[in-house]
Amino acid sequence: MSEQDTGRAIVYVVDDDPAVGQALGFLLRSFNLECRIYRSVQKFLDAYDAMLPGCLLLDVRMPEMSGLEFLDRLEEFGLQLPVIMLTGHGDVPMAVHAMKSGAADFLQKPVNGQKLIEVVQKCVAQDAENRRFLTQRYDVAQRLKTLSERELEVMQRVANGETSKAIARELGLSTRTVESHRASAMRKLRVRRTYDVIRLMRSDGGADPDSAAK
Repeated sequence: MSEQDTGRAIVYVVDDDPAVGQALGFLLRSFNLECRIYRSVQKFLDAYDAMLPGCLLLDVRMPEMSGLEFLDRLEEFGLQLPVIMLTGHGDVPMAVHAMKSGAADFLQKPVNGQKLIEVVQKCVAQDAENRRFLTQRYDVAQRLKTLSERELEVMQRVANGETSKAIARELGLSTRTVESHRASAMRKLRVRRTYDVIRLMRSDGGADPDSAAK
């Protein structure tokens, strides 16, 4: 993984055992990974910076709110970080619960250091990639919002491989009018080729005309 991927990434450690937190912090920093250690879910939530990529190492058994309970409520708290569950008393049903609830991995304490670093690096890279994808999706959505309803209709059909003549017949327009809408839309979308139109429209999940034109 490149330095760019981990440069500002934070590995959050939430474990109520200070000795475990200290050991994990030492291990992570020895691999040039920045980490922040908290002894409860609430302390983590109070300090969490959603703008920074990273991942979360979460102990299963903690007072107030357990790691599994927090994992089940990640969406409620608005978190999208990859989560690695840690436990010293794990069993198969617990591991199945964690994975079904979206955990990236489930590791037993005492955790193998090399294995942990490999999983952390994978999760940090995945979170960075997820954030890049969401940023691209947002950029596409903003560009699509600049299109008129008619321009959006035309571009959706262009993305489906239809010719200007076919689009004109479907919409009851002249071919020249369709081509005018198409040219205007391509300027607004900042694309030059039909291939780029297809790629951009698909990256927005299909761009529903009613929602995107509002």
